[in-house]
Amino acid sequence: MKQSLKDYIVDPRDNIIIECEAKGNPVPTFSWRRNGKFFNVGKDPRVTMRKRSGTLEIGFRSGGRPEDYEGEYQCFASNDFGTALTNKILLRVSKSPLWPKEVLEPVVVGEGSSLVLACNPPPGLPPPHTFWMNSGERVSMGLNGDLYFSNVLAKDSHTDYSCNARFLFTHTIQQKNPFTLKVQTSRKVAETPPIFLSPTGTDSSRMMVLRGQKLQLECIAAGVPTPSIKWFKKGGDLNQKVKLDNFNKTLRIDSVSEEDAGEYMCMANNQIGSIRHSIYVQVKAAPYWLDKPFNLVLAPDENGRLVCRANGNPKPLIKWLVNGEPMESSLPNPSRSVVGDTIIFHSVQIGSSAVYQCNASNHHGYLLANAFVNMAPRMLGAKNQLIKVIENNRTFLDCPFFGSPLPELRWFKNGQGSGLDGGQYRVYINGSLEIKRARVEDQGTYTCVASNILGKEENQVRLEVKEPTRIVRAPEHQSAIRGTMARFDCRVKSDLTLPITVTWLKDDKPLSLGWRLKKDEDSLSIPKVHEQDEGTYTCTVKSEIDQDTASARLTVLDYPDSPMDLEVSDPEARSVRLTWIPGDDHNSPVTQFLVQFEEDRWEPGQWQNLSSYPGDLNSVILQLSPFVNYQFRVIAINSVGKSRPSRPSRRYPTNGASPDAIPSGLKGRGTKNTNMEISWEPLLDTEQNGPNLHYSVWWRRKDSGEEWNNVTTVGAKHIVHNTETYIPYEIKLQARNDFGPGPESNIIIGYSGEDKPTAPPTDLHVSKIDSTKVNVHWTPVDPNTIQGEFKEYRVRTGLSQLHDMVKGLHVNKEKKTKGFYSTVAQPTGILTDLQPYSLYRMFMVVANSHYEGPPSNHVEFHTKEGVPDLPQFFKIVQRSPDSIHLEWDKPLEPNGILIGYTLNYQAVNGSRLGHMQMESFLPNVTAYRLRLPDQAIQYRFYLAALTQVGAGKVYAEESPHFTNEAYIKDQVDIATQGWFIGLMCAIALIILILLISTSINFCKSGHVTDDNKPLQGSQNSLDGGVKESDDSLVDYGEGGDGQFNEDGSFIGQYTVKKDKDETEGNESSEATSPVNAIYSLA
Repeated sequence: MKQSLKDYIVDPRDNIIIECEAKGNPVPTFSWRRNGKFFNVGKDPRVTMRKRSGTLEIGFRSGGRPEDYEGEYQCFASNDFGTALTNKILLRVSKSPLWPKEVLEPVVVGEGSSLVLACNPPPGLPPPHTFWMNSGERVSMGLNGDLYFSNVLAKDSHTDYSCNARFLFTHTIQQKNPFTLKVQTSRKVAETPPIFLSPTGTDSSRMMVLRGQKLQLECIAAGVPTPSIKWFKKGGDLNQKVKLDNFNKTLRIDSVSEEDAGEYMCMANNQIGSIRHSIYVQVKAAPYWLDKPFNLVLAPDENGRLVCRANGNPKPLIKWLVNGEPMESSLPNPSRSVVGDTIIFHSVQIGSSAVYQCNASNHHGYLLANAFVNMAPRMLGAKNQLIKVIENNRTFLDCPFFGSPLPELRWFKNGQGSGLDGGQYRVYINGSLEIKRARVEDQGTYTCVASNILGKEENQVRLEVKEPTRIVRAPEHQSAIRGTMARFDCRVKSDLTLPITVTWLKDDKPLSLGWRLKKDEDSLSIPKVHEQDEGTYTCTVKSEIDQDTASARLTVLDYPDSPMDLEVSDPEARSVRLTWIPGDDHNSPVTQFLVQFEEDRWEPGQWQNLSSYPGDLNSVILQLSPFVNYQFRVIAINSVGKSRPSRPSRRYPTNGASPDAIPSGLKGRGTKNTNMEISWEPLLDTEQNGPNLHYSVWWRRKDSGEEWNNVTTVGAKHIVHNTETYIPYEIKLQARNDFGPGPESNIIIGYSGEDKPTAPPTDLHVSKIDSTKVNVHWTPVDPNTIQGEFKEYRVRTGLSQLHDMVKGLHVNKEKKTKGFYSTVAQPTGILTDLQPYSLYRMFMVVANSHYEGPPSNHVEFHTKEGVPDLPQFFKIVQRSPDSIHLEWDKPLEPNGILIGYTLNYQAVNGSRLGHMQMESFLPNVTAYRLRLPDQAIQYRFYLAALTQVGAGKVYAEESPHFTNEAYIKDQVDIATQGWFIGLMCAIALIILILLISTSINFCKSGHVTDDNKPLQGSQNSLDGGVKESDDSLVDYGEGGDGQFNEDGSFIGQYTVKKDKDETEGNESSEATSPVNAIYSLA
């Protein structure tokens, strides 16, 4: 066993570690005794025992004193075959006490005298090492630490004679207060013979030392001159083990034996004389081994013996123990007998295994040895086991064995190769083979072989590596409303060769699956959940070697229960307290209480919302209206919805009063230019506060000083007739009932009816004309001519025609309106979103709330040329393996005169782009063929149309990646195939016959076509010119005299519609549609 020292001194600054290590099979368990009593390690929070070890560790981070753990400790290691013991370990805590403070008087001595300066270091554990800084042949330190002067000289006068103590455990040095030495000098120092300072006198002294310890003898003498020291041993010479130190003043033997005993003499002499001193050394001995017992291995029916011989002075006593207990108190064993220091075994049996202890002791010490008696080695585990392990897991292949001496164990795989140890494998001393991370290739048959000098035995283990059983989709916590479906997922992945079972638990109890709960391969379904379904559901999937579990909680939510026990209290004129008891919230906290009321006067039986309150209240003050016979009910609301209404409270009537409320929405406006309609919102039933509600209305012309006109009505409006156009009136209103009048409203300003504005804006003109916007300026009208509330100035614009340079384009004559609100003397606005390179016509009107005035002067302006839009299409066709054919069409919105196209392209190889190349084309070119240096190269193309302003929007395309030669060969122009040409001819013939037939029927019906009048949308000249429009601005939109209700924003969009055939006028003027074909035939 590995153990700490018998005399074990520890540093109090460190944790205390008391070692106790033992090996055995089965693995031993450990226990301790302290001061002869069982030491319960588990009850002391500061004490822990290391795993697979008996070593104690005592920590003091959380407090405690190391001194409290001083004492005698002994460790016991036990398994099924016996118990081994450690020595009794005396634990003591190192002590480094401080030097006591003292005041030292100066030492005065005459020259030539001897002197001893005492050290007296503090008693430490272990004792400190002392030293002085002043030493030599005349002045030296004794074994007790004192400083001896054989004779004092005048030069010895100093003030710093200090003794130093060095403590080994703390590595600290403490210094005694220094001595001051004053030497009294004389003219002549008298010579003196030697005298002994240590030991004193000439008589003999005795010393006892134990065998193996260090022996130190000391002789220090005084005299003038300084004496010299010599050593002798009576009856012989000093042997070679003797060392002389400190100018021969100290005799040292590092390890004493019995032969070193005897009489030692020291002699001190100078020229005046000499003296002697005898020291008698006696050597004793703690027990030491002559024959230490060793482990004994016996086969059944064999004989053997354990011998325990020890010597010592005095002779030690031999005592045998079995498994830590005295032999005499153990169970009798007929195959065992004790003869003196020997145990004799006769015809041992398997049950004879045990640990024997031999204790040899005298009063100087003791020896303790453990000896194990065992049988020949054998395997303890089952033969030819099959072990299944999960892939990537650490696994152990056990091979328990028994034998003494301890057998050597080796592992082999599939009976081949050298032993397995290192890397992926690790062999433990108990025989287990660790595979740190099992892989599929680790499958196979493993053989363990245990051998020692007594024999060899082996066993086999077959290993299979399986995929882990895992829940790959685990159930998740969920909340379900009562009556809905709840579903917990539990999707499993496992090894196909391992059967698995999936079970469900609810609140850690087996879940019974009845007609309602349904379990399929990957989930558990709970239809129509109710409160009893709430709980924690656990999915457990098991195979024979592993399992996985996952849990989730189901919370069932429901509508809250109805509030209960409504109580009406604390009545006031306009308020009352309503209190209720909330019902169960069913796992969804109530967020709101809705208080409703019902009254039996205007709408009996009809419940109405009164007010709502936070969900943490159950007593509220309700604000009430007069002249209402209330009863109340409460509805609780949570995240699921509303509860059923509570039972109604008792009725609570309120007294009547004059109206509190002022009718809202009071306004005056004309419906004709000769009247003004005064209207308001009637009071609610609960705002009437009493019977016979009616309204008093007053009005008069503003700032006229007239008397108020008054009328009383029960309705919600009154019409004042025969008014002038758009005159302001002061209006006020008051509600009344049988209890009296309510408060008057504030005076508001109303207006009589509007009429058409009589004057147009003047001097309409434009500036800063751009391609898509223009600034508009005008002179405003006199406000008195608006005859109503001024709304805005409205600009009406329309495209007149495009420039003649743009061929083959239709003009969309849809009009556009934009409003400007401005009351400044020189107003201006900006028209945006105009068509580039176009001719516009516009005029302006002023508008009030109902009418528009006459139009202003008309203005024409040209927008500037812009950049084109995208080409209509851009397609890439691979015609042959060595070229790419590109085709495109003109933009729908050229926004000017096309002057050509730019084509940029570059090679593309993954994320790498080649050098950009450019080609330019005339406006009538819409195709291009690019030669390919390598058919595997892809290209990225960027096409844009051009006007004089610049390039338009870019159309980007990337060529397809053609690498299949067969596919390339299939890319044949379909228009050159015979079957396709025949099919197209047949379709054209059928269409032609149908069109001719339709034309004949049309002519028979009496319709005649003027050949000289082109159809709308057709071309009328080969140069692509557009027909001048004969429209006028009077025809635009909704005209000047009509009613107008716009908000001033654009009411329409205008666009330039292009026809492909017309935009290609530079290439062909022939009709390409079926209709044009008919007229061509005609």
